[in-house]
Amino acid sequence: MSTRFHFKQASELLHAILTGKLPADNQMERYFRAHPDMGVRDRGFVAETVYGCLRQKRVLEHIAGGLPNPSDLVAAYLLIQGASARVLEDAGYQGDARALSERKRTLDKTALSFGEQTNLPDWLAEKLRAQLGDAETLLLADALNRPAPVDLRVNSVKAERAQVQAQLATEGFQTEPTPYSPAGLRRDDRAPLFRTKCFKDGLFEVQDEGSQLLSFLLEPKRHEMVVDFCAGAGGKTLHLGALMANAGTVYALDVSARRLEKLKPRLRRAGLNNVRMTTISHERDARIQRLRGKIDRVLVDAPCSGTGTLRRNPDIKWRELGLVELTEAQQRILVAAAELLKPGGRLVYATCSLLREENDDIVAAFLTAHPEFNIIPANEILARRHVPLTMEDAALRLYPHRHRTDGFYAMVLERKS
Repeated sequence: MSTRFHFKQASELLHAILTGKLPADNQMERYFRAHPDMGVRDRGFVAETVYGCLRQKRVLEHIAGGLPNPSDLVAAYLLIQGASARVLEDAGYQGDARALSERKRTLDKTALSFGEQTNLPDWLAEKLRAQLGDAETLLLADALNRPAPVDLRVNSVKAERAQVQAQLATEGFQTEPTPYSPAGLRRDDRAPLFRTKCFKDGLFEVQDEGSQLLSFLLEPKRHEMVVDFCAGAGGKTLHLGALMANAGTVYALDVSARRLEKLKPRLRRAGLNNVRMTTISHERDARIQRLRGKIDRVLVDAPCSGTGTLRRNPDIKWRELGLVELTEAQQRILVAAAELLKPGGRLVYATCSLLREENDDIVAAFLTAHPEFNIIPANEILARRHVPLTMEDAALRLYPHRHRTDGFYAMVLERKS
């Protein structure tokens, strides 16, 4: 397939993502389905180019000048990747390739604004700067603007980590143990892992190492009653069920029946039968109220801005996040989830957000209104679970530039006996 075709397709897809409401991966899937003539390599080139543009959009806009259209961004990205003005012209770029190439050549990075240096929208760059300072924010942004590794979680109901690592190697896929999660394996590049016998036999799921640590913080035990309050497609539900050795009950709650439906084949593959799925209409649904005061442990992986997942979802940066609505929902969900606990029960409040408003501020407001809860320092649990991580305060805080995980926050709360 010609470079001209690649350039056109990448520009079209980038335009669709930036102007549409679908997440980038969903939009990409829809686009490729509509273009069945694209081969595997063509799709790979276009996807890599589009994700590169989403990650480096601020710098690309600076190079392109003015109000660039998606084809200008694609052209600027290809120049950064080593293409020449002649290649852009041959690819069908309609702009002034020579002038664009000269702007790229003479780019003065010291003249860039802080938002442009970080390739983040100004509001997000400034929030992180206020929390972390300039130097740390630049390191964080650099990590956020690189592709994430592929992390796997071994299904302990069926196998041990070393066994799965060896079996994947025999199928041609080398992995390394993750440094923190005792259930994790990692690859630095994408591969067709879903086609492996190992996956089809239910020996692993794809799950970021940081996400795996949330379930370890909850420490669910056999025969307990556990709630995954915002279960989604059930990645953490599966882990909780496995940590309970397929005994007891995990209630997977979510407002989306479509998301929960995706959990069914995953449960069958994992060999778990201790999970009950319930679609709820809101956090005060009558089906939840029946569990009040009966639950041993609750995981609240709250709906959030997703700013900790920008390595995987760079399009999030360029969308309206609605922080006020999100934080109001987080407060309501945390209060409703806490009511389910027995005395002595444990709750983990977690987000994949980097922002204080969605993390520390939510927990602080909750504790002020609910003195019947204590904080359990994350370090106590991490040490008990043999996770070689030490936090600076009571919360779990994970960052891509420090830990090579997605950005996560978690606080462990316990209802007083």
